[in-house]
Amino acid sequence: MLYYLFDYLEKQFQFPGASLFGFLTFRAAIAMILSLLISIVYGKRIIRFLQKKQVGETIRDLGLEGQAEKAGTPTMGGLIIILATLIPVLLLAEIANIYIILLIITTVWMGAIGFIDDYIKKFKNNKEGLKGRFKVLGQVGLGIIVGATLYFHQDVTMKEKLPIEQQKVLLAENPDIEPFKLFEAEEKSTKTTIPFVKNNEFDYADLITWISPGLEKYAWIIFILAAIFIITAVSNGANLTDGIDGLAAGTSAIIVLTLGIFAWVSGNIIFSEYLNIMYIPLVSEITIYIAAFVGALIGFLWYNTYPAQVFMGDTGSLTIGGIIAVIAIAIRKEWLIPILCGIFLAENLSVVMQVSYFKYTRKKFGEGRRIFKMSPLHHHYQKSGYHESKIVTRFWIIGILLAILTVVTLKIR
Repeated sequence: MLYYLFDYLEKQFQFPGASLFGFLTFRAAIAMILSLLISIVYGKRIIRFLQKKQVGETIRDLGLEGQAEKAGTPTMGGLIIILATLIPVLLLAEIANIYIILLIITTVWMGAIGFIDDYIKKFKNNKEGLKGRFKVLGQVGLGIIVGATLYFHQDVTMKEKLPIEQQKVLLAENPDIEPFKLFEAEEKSTKTTIPFVKNNEFDYADLITWISPGLEKYAWIIFILAAIFIITAVSNGANLTDGIDGLAAGTSAIIVLTLGIFAWVSGNIIFSEYLNIMYIPLVSEITIYIAAFVGALIGFLWYNTYPAQVFMGDTGSLTIGGIIAVIAIAIRKEWLIPILCGIFLAENLSVVMQVSYFKYTRKKFGEGRRIFKMSPLHHHYQKSGYHESKIVTRFWIIGILLAILTVVTLKIR
């Protein structure tokens, strides 16, 4: 809203300082500061409200140290993250941008699923919460919306670099040529980025066109299926990671900040040309959303670090995972998720391995055996005697290393 207001003031009246809102970096900085202040200042009020409504966490006895002390801690704290993200975005972002619209839909959609789950757990006295099939149905629904929009919407395009030989000819003719002239025209595409290969692009259409080139018109089906899988996997991964104070919020802040770097360079034709990556027009506006989201996560950590004054609940964890997945798909960096979201992946795999091995050994030996002392993975380390603050800090360090490796993939080919 403020973006459009100051844009109008600049164009009509040359209002002093109004032009600042035309700069992406300025709006991103303001968005982060505003979201940080909202989450810290109003977060306390939301926590008090949750306490008043007796929205406390019911702790299952898992035999973990310090577990009993957490009983009654307010949950549904994801509301803090959602509000602290959406308010700066609505004020400072270009709301008509299709990527911003998609992210707002994602936030509300996944937030609603998580809220219903937390509500059922607390107020319906059902510890299982929303049934798994309904959660998956919601994730699939979002995947269809996101995949179809990114495939069919007219504003979702990209530009690729011209062939090397053609670039050499143009540079020989004019060494000071403008970067955008080294790119092809905007086009609809199902291409994405893959790491560690020279020509670091992969076209989803290739998965079916090898059968027959005529099948390219059905590439949208593959793209939507990929979006569904990624959104479901990442949101569930974030949900599993939310198990000890500060782990999910801190890890997610590192991931989202890294995605912000990718969004900014992908939407900047000069850096896209320098880094030899696909240029995605309009996608740089996501930087505003990411700045607000990072500020909200850091502000939430003010109350969520050990000992936590509030838990995010599924309201927060499912929303965080959904947002991360949609950003990655939008900037065509979803194949970097196994590296960047390595913590989420490890948590997911630890559960899959634990359950699968238990069922296998029970069938073969008549007694179920376990690989880990407890899953998800962070509980294994708790059972091993590590304090949760140490576990969280070390997971953050690993997350930072994975983020650096992910950024480095821009040049390692």
